[in-house]
Amino acid sequence: MRQRMSLVGFVLLAFVAGFVGSRFLPGDWYAGLAKPSFNPPNSVFAPVWSVLYLLMGIAAWRTWRQRGIDAATGLWLAQLAFNAAWSWLFFGRHLLAVALVEIVVLLALIVATTVAFFRRDRAAGWLMVPYVAWVSFATLLNAALWQLNPAA
Repeated sequence: MRQRMSLVGFVLLAFVAGFVGSRFLPGDWYAGLAKPSFNPPNSVFAPVWSVLYLLMGIAAWRTWRQRGIDAATGLWLAQLAFNAAWSWLFFGRHLLAVALVEIVVLLALIVATTVAFFRRDRAAGWLMVPYVAWVSFATLLNAALWQLNPAA
């Protein structure tokens, strides 16, 4: 029972970061931006992020089960905070350049977390790989949006 409850806790914590980020929606400002050809439709983002939050919660739980709270857990918590902050910077404040710097830091934290997870539990590391891929794509998208909309 304790294992199940802790799994639920880690998954919920991941979704809390998603909930915080979701308070800042694209809206009319984003709709008015020039977009690169590889910009996905808005309908893609919620399902992708839902899966990613689930996977990262499971990954953190698997790592925590082996070592408890440690540096890997700290990295995971730090990247969650940066994850939530990006939406505020990008969609809430419309700071494309600042959001780009922030997402580069976020990506570095995710990669560091993934490496730490791989060292403790290979399955946990693999569960983070889709997140690394998606945020890599999001970083490119953020850069392209900033380049196409320098005055935004």
